[in-house]
Order: sequence, then structure tokens, then C-alpha cells
Amino acid sequence: MADEALKTGTTTIGIKCRDGVIMASDQRATMGNMVAHKGVRKVYPLSDNIGMTIAGVVGDAQLMVRYMQSEIALYSIKKGSPMSVSAAATLVANVIRQGFYLGLIVGGHDSTGGHVFSIDGAGGYIEDNVVSVGSGSVFALGALEAGYKDGMTKDEGIALAITALNSAIRRDSASGDGMIIAWIDSDGYTELPNEEVRTRVAELGFTYPQ
Repeated sequence: MADEALKTGTTTIGIKCRDGVIMASDQRATMGNMVAHKGVRKVYPLSDNIGMTIAGVVGDAQLMVRYMQSEIALYSIKKGSPMSVSAAATLVANVIRQGFYLGLIVGGHDSTGGHVFSIDGAGGYIEDNVVSVGSGSVFALGALEAGYKDGMTKDEGIALAITALNSAIRRDSASGDGMIIAWIDSDGYTELPNEEVRTRVAELGFTYPQ
């Protein structure tokens, strides 16, 4: 991987809650030591019930998102039902082995409830209750492990995601410049408006990353 490649150097987070899952990330992209972009999207809907976070080379990530959105839509048309989160994670893990320089989180809600999977560049995928991928994950995981509990509500999960992102952004130079937070439950995929995220950040006593 070339050092000058545009990368989402990044902190991405997935949290399983009582009634759904949280998918969250910062918004910084880097090119070597330079901050290349300050408003990068790293959380994407793959379907009405599944989302994915991206970390790695931006071109590879955007290609993976487009491919998965198409494949999941085709599956739903052929089968007449949504793809399960586990099936989506398996498909992503199989595709990533073709040479994508990425670390991903696939999460969503299906007939068996909420699920979160971390997926590495070698095609390994593991389901867990709370995961973080990217250069800032080592800082985020401390906050996540300290604050996570079984059966968290949506509001508790959002607060934990913000706390973990704040920890990573304060210590990882490749993470920063905003937060994206999505919620996926039986009603589908929704993203919190930026103003709501800013309000929640302030309520927790943090400064929204600029």
C-alpha cells in the first residue's frame, strides 16, 4: 500500500444494544502526515437493515460499499426477503480477500436481533457485542470496555459511542473532524442529525471535534 494513498486512518465503532446496534466513526482522511479531508463519510447503509463502517484506503472502501449495496439488493429481490447480518458479513469477508486494504465493521438488525461483526483484511470475521477498527481503536476500546454493559438502551449506546470517539480523537492524530452516528433496529437504518450529535456531545461535557 503506497504511503501517499488517501486513507481513512480512523476510528470506527460498532455497539450491540438491547433493541438494535450503533455504528459510529470520525470523519478525517489522511494522506501520509497530511489531513486530506475533514468531512469523509465512514458509515454507510448497505440496505434497510444493515450498515458498514470503513477504515483503510478510500478507493477500496468506496468500491466495497458500492459492491455490497448492489449484491444485497439483488439478494433481496431474488429471495424476497432481507439478507441477514451474518450473511452480509460472510459475503464481505469473502470479497475482502481479493486484495482490499480495509478494516470493516458490519452491523445490523434482522429476525434474530442485532449483530455486529469486525472484518479484517485477511477475510477473518468475528461477532462481538462491541468492536472498534482503525488507528484510533486502541484508545476507543478502553472506553468501550469500561462502559459497555449487556442490554444497553439506544441512548446509552450513543453516549458510549461518543465517549469512545472522543477518547480516540483526543489521542489519535488520524482521527478527528466530526462524528457520524447511525442507529439500526427493526425499523431500519437511520443517522442522527449532526445538530443532535453536537448536542449530545455537549451534554457529555466534551467538545465537538473541528
